Amino acid sequence: MIDLRSDTVTRPTDGMRKAMAEAEVGDDVYAEDPTATELEQRIAELFGHEAALFVPSGTMGNQIGMRLVCEPGQEVLGDADAHVVTYEMGAAAAIFGISTRTVVSDRGRLDADALVEQVRPRDDWHLTATAAIAVENTHNRGFGRVQPLGELQKLWDWSRSADVAVHLDGARIWNAHAASGVPLATYGRLADTASVCFSKGLGAPVGSVLLASAERIATARLWRKRLGGGMRQVGVLAAACLYALDHHLPRLGEDHEHARLLAERLGQDPATVETNMVVLDDVNASLIAEAAKAGGVLVSQVSARRIRLVTHLDVDRAGIERAADVLNGLLTR
Repeated sequence: MIDLRSDTVTRPTDGMRKAMAEAEVGDDVYAEDPTATELEQRIAELFGHEAALFVPSGTMGNQIGMRLVCEPGQEVLGDADAHVVTYEMGAAAAIFGISTRTVVSDRGRLDADALVEQVRPRDDWHLTATAAIAVENTHNRGFGRVQPLGELQKLWDWSRSADVAVHLDGARIWNAHAASGVPLATYGRLADTASVCFSKGLGAPVGSVLLASAERIATARLWRKRLGGGMRQVGVLAAACLYALDHHLPRLGEDHEHARLLAERLGQDPATVETNMVVLDDVNASLIAEAAKAGGVLVSQVSARRIRLVTHLDVDRAGIERAADVLNGLLTR
């Protein structure tokens, strides 16, 4: 099977498995796992933050990150299709008593002014105060859209005088970096808290890292434990993330090239593909998905008339060509 449903389906390479097997470990709940500590220090340095914390999932990273900058009874403002409000099971409200409110965008494209216009002040007791704004980069339901650096900077500059924090859902920030050339530290300095993921395009089996100030990360460690995320010899997982930084981050451009090739083969403008996602609109999604599976290609049906294709390290160029052959045959029937 050629699996283009998501970049989350990647499996550890032989080299990554070897690094995991040989990892030096300790009890991370006591902050004694040297490999986890190495990963946290390295990511904090890469993104220009004081500290970082390894967590088992991007959802936990996002939710703790938002809780660090938003109190119960306050709200986080974000995009209507943001992962933190669409795919994280209402965790902000269910666990932390945090409200979320959203603004409809153009396929996830950040519009700083549109968000700022919707911010509610802290000093009006009639309203739920906006404590933070969440930004997703790249945008999942925006099909791999890279957020404009100018809009990120505008939002950050405004937030500094408005007493509103910025949380970055950077699950695929690596793809944004690879596509735009913007340094990771630049993205990092435009957020108070950020969650970055290793189990998507970077190919690690598990894990994300939460970034913030040292004081906030100390609090985040308590929240991680409270939520059941205090893992013990977690270095076997952190080692996979370190391996991914050295071996899989540099090759992300190949996934973007494969996505453009796939788009071109399917009759689309490759210039519209920003990273590793291709979307097929106005198709009978269930019929195409079922027939593609019978032909050895797995795709993601995201609505009745839309299919998403995601390239990743487990699908090489030959696999992309074969997938294009199968899908072309179906689309031209």
